[in-house]
Amino acid sequence: MIFQGLQIALESLWANKMRSFLSMLGIVIGVGAVIAIVSVGTGSTRQVTARIADLGSNMITVYPRVVRGAFGRASSINPQRKFTLELAEHITEFCPSVKSVTPVKQVSGSLIADEISVNAAIVGTTGDYTEVNNYELAQGIFITKEDDQERRQVAVLGSQLAIDLFENENPIGKTMRVNYDGRIFHFTVIGVMKEKGGSMAGNLDDRVYIPISVAMDRMTTQKYVDSLIVQAFSSERATTAVKEIEYFLIKYLQDEKEEQFRITSQDELLETVSSVTNTMSLMLGGIAAISLLVGGIGIMNIMLVSVTERTREIGIRKALGAKKRNILFQFLMESLSLSSMGGTIGIGFGWAVAYSLSQYGKWPLVISTISVIVAFGFALFIGIFFGLYPAMKAAQMNPVDALRYE
Repeated sequence: MIFQGLQIALESLWANKMRSFLSMLGIVIGVGAVIAIVSVGTGSTRQVTARIADLGSNMITVYPRVVRGAFGRASSINPQRKFTLELAEHITEFCPSVKSVTPVKQVSGSLIADEISVNAAIVGTTGDYTEVNNYELAQGIFITKEDDQERRQVAVLGSQLAIDLFENENPIGKTMRVNYDGRIFHFTVIGVMKEKGGSMAGNLDDRVYIPISVAMDRMTTQKYVDSLIVQAFSSERATTAVKEIEYFLIKYLQDEKEEQFRITSQDELLETVSSVTNTMSLMLGGIAAISLLVGGIGIMNIMLVSVTERTREIGIRKALGAKKRNILFQFLMESLSLSSMGGTIGIGFGWAVAYSLSQYGKWPLVISTISVIVAFGFALFIGIFFGLYPAMKAAQMNPVDALRYE
């Protein structure tokens, strides 16, 4: 009976091909939109997550915060003065989940090579900077412990900065001048970094890196740093490391209100990205689901028209012995056939849209099995739900009245 009903349903739909196609179009668009939106959301989230992970290895950044006094004015208390190299050593010593702490002292100045002058950020740091930021050398070497201890005036250029200053020449071993606060310092280029792009601290390619001892003792004559980049032993221990750092700084800075420092971590960025993408995917998925409802209304409309057109056929079937459940089953089968075919075409349509968008956006193509099952299952439910009323109307017809219908 099932196969016979399916055959009759397909014959009826094929007899009105264009009308059937237009009826299932809403289901096709709805199912395809749901699959494509979920795929785009998942793929773009993975891409952003991978980029955030590439910014640094279990990286946590600690900044001093400007303390505000009355009427929003800056307080006489300056927490930055407590952010010293000794503090970096203490965090490494007293926080078990912390692998290393890299101090950063950043200023701005002009770099001069021959007749070319470029304004750039000058970053004083240590040799751990590259490991924490997953930053690789293109040529030469990075700052060493000996460079820092002996206060050697050596520099490592970001990839873009090397091009701006030396164009196609090899900058290794060449001397450049640094104009900072009206004073001229001579630095020897010992390395060039690979292209990195943006990070939690900004664009790394437009910076020059020098030993932190030179930046603090010779250039700025300041004993405090601008930030501390902390590396946890593993991503699993990163959250614990943040709590340990918070607890230690509250005690060290004697700050019970946590107003003298600010901590940012990859976990926070990942949570923010996931929250935003999930919200957007849910909202867009809801909009796509509306088209499924519209498609269901279209199926109900076409089935009501079909019942009206086939009133005489229904009367003949009942006169020949067809029961109410047979008529009900027949029209439900037609409605279900429309929705299932629309869902099947919609899966292919959704895959094609998701593939096109992933190629355009350069993110991985991810087709969620759950999204396919849910979208197709919802399409079947729509077919049954909106086909039930026309089927019941057909089943409850009086055969005598149906045979009289012209």
